[in-house]
Amino acid sequence: MHPAKSPRRILALPFLLAIVLPLPAGSGGPSLYVSNEVDNTVAVISPQTNSVVATIVVGRRPRGLAASPDRRTVYVALGQDDALGVIDVASGKMTRTIPAGRDPELVVLSPDGKTAYVSNEEIAHASAIDVASGKVVFSTAVGVEPEGIAVTTDGKKLYVTAETSNSVSVLDAKTGRLLRAIHVGENPRTIALAPGGRRAWVSAEAGGNVTIIDVASDSALEQFPIRDGKTKPVRIAFTADERWAYVTEGAAGTVSVVDMATHRVVDSIAVGRRPWGIALSPDGRRLYTADGRSNTVSVIDTEVRKVIMAIPVGDRPNDLLYLP
Repeated sequence: MHPAKSPRRILALPFLLAIVLPLPAGSGGPSLYVSNEVDNTVAVISPQTNSVVATIVVGRRPRGLAASPDRRTVYVALGQDDALGVIDVASGKMTRTIPAGRDPELVVLSPDGKTAYVSNEEIAHASAIDVASGKVVFSTAVGVEPEGIAVTTDGKKLYVTAETSNSVSVLDAKTGRLLRAIHVGENPRTIALAPGGRRAWVSAEAGGNVTIIDVASDSALEQFPIRDGKTKPVRIAFTADERWAYVTEGAAGTVSVVDMATHRVVDSIAVGRRPWGIALSPDGRRLYTADGRSNTVSVIDTEVRKVIMAIPVGDRPNDLLYLP
């Protein structure tokens, strides 16, 4: 495992002429969820006030976050509980847990919201869980140290990165059958589907690059560097108009701004220490990073490409999820 990661289990802008009060979790306004890996909580931030409005106690080692299509439920991968925590958005409480196989790291939901898929890091598997019954539908061996996970927009295929194998496994999302393995850059961390779902971008932390995969053919189309290749790219977010991609860089403490047409880095934005998770507001005006070594969430104005606020959160923030 890369040293930047946590050890394995051995085991507010001012507003004139108005006062804006913090909204409670589930109040109907937009919310930003933050998994705090060490203190076993999920913080809820109001993007309207740039403040934490709730802290939800969950299980041990929370990392990946995903929302149901109706936005009523948030799922959090609990690595040391071998489970998914189920958070009711309206009440702001974790209502139950679902067995998810050994050491789930990241989680994604099927388009219909009926199935949760997780990367099981320690056992090198990817698992599918029926969220209604809590039963594991399949658990398939993939590459070594799986992390990034994504499902195609039609719900037919599942992609899983493998850090040590330098590959992306392609699975049948219904049966778990391994369809193909795609070679990518060294130490792939994230796979993210670009808007439209025709391309998938894979960040390679040690390789310092991004590989673009054609979803129709499951083939690597291109690989390009992120700056000097030493910034350790991790997570990726895209603007809805497919103009910009934002890539967190853990070693550099920055976010690279990539022109999606030319695949060139056009700018970098300094944020907190070891930025990991990333989220973008639907209008593209605010970008957020989970700064794991600063215990903050950076708020970025994307027009000027500068941090306008750092919001204190819990210990070792990992993933971010924006609910409009």
